[in-house]
Amino acid sequence: MSFISLRSATLLALMVLAGCSSQPEKALPERRPADVKAQIAKLLPPGITDRQGWTNDIFAAFNSQQRDPSVSNLCAVIAVTDQETNFSADGNVSGLSKIAWGEIDRRAAKLHIPGFVVRTALRIPSPNGKSYTERLDNVRSEKELSAIFDDFINIVPMGQMLFGNLNPVHTGGPMQVSIAFAEAHAEDYPYPVDGTIRREVFTRRGGIYFGTLHLLGYPASYSKPLYRFADFNAGWYASRNAAFQAAVTRLTGINLALDGDLILYGTDKAGATELAVRTLGKRLDMSDSAIRRALEKGNSEDFGETDLWNRVFALADKNAGKRQPRERLPGIKLESPKITRNLTTAWFAQRVESRYQRCLARAK
Repeated sequence: MSFISLRSATLLALMVLAGCSSQPEKALPERRPADVKAQIAKLLPPGITDRQGWTNDIFAAFNSQQRDPSVSNLCAVIAVTDQETNFSADGNVSGLSKIAWGEIDRRAAKLHIPGFVVRTALRIPSPNGKSYTERLDNVRSEKELSAIFDDFINIVPMGQMLFGNLNPVHTGGPMQVSIAFAEAHAEDYPYPVDGTIRREVFTRRGGIYFGTLHLLGYPASYSKPLYRFADFNAGWYASRNAAFQAAVTRLTGINLALDGDLILYGTDKAGATELAVRTLGKRLDMSDSAIRRALEKGNSEDFGETDLWNRVFALADKNAGKRQPRERLPGIKLESPKITRNLTTAWFAQRVESRYQRCLARAK
């Protein structure tokens, strides 16, 4: 999804999760693999190549994760894949060479390395015999680009200087899943790993496996799948947390970015949301430290059960004279060298939703 900048679900969560919501349902009788595969094949959009291959990989992802292959769940995965790559495991990206050179030039300028020095270093042969310059000039897919940067970082001294150990290709594969997410959730990956998890993400089987886990692998009591689609783009529980931020804004008059980020992760410094909540401390009867402890649960289901959540919404409901939404599409603008239009997380979620509805129609 972009060059620049995302928790494994427990067994209980996997058992509770059904459909695109985590509302409990009665246990369904186990379906035969052949029946599930037939259902997947029926739900796939028309015109895609290798329908059997896609069917097998989607089935394997659901089966290995012990996930309910309901029409809702299957259509959610199918809709995201269709939106992200139109079912292309390694599709071409227009202008990717220009994007790659731009990233190299940006990092070189940041380190005050002259452009001609970088260009000279990239003329040396890479492991496949071609120079890095030639490979970059002709790169067509993110999988190719990721491999170029891996070679460049591991072999060329200047590669370490420019990028350290950080390959700037952060997402990939048919569902454009975060490589960092995949690396953090690879303990139960069912396939032999071809070198690295990064490489697996760019395969159809790996991209579908980790994309399915990212989309469905956490419990969230949303009223409709739209909010889970937004979370796929913005991070787990972003839609729930954005609603909390909106409630805080109503109570304090402090305009917050409704991005779902409740704290500044990786630091003890208080961010905008935390500072705004602190102004409510007396009304909430909570100390700054208690507020912080609650906000630190923002990436888990537990945040919705905290005193902070309940007290903020009790005040917000009273202030508004009616129940305030507990879910909201995050207000995030999508940033990527590949994006040339003014797109948002809400736009992404709504586009996936339309594909999801078309998939449900195919089920009938």
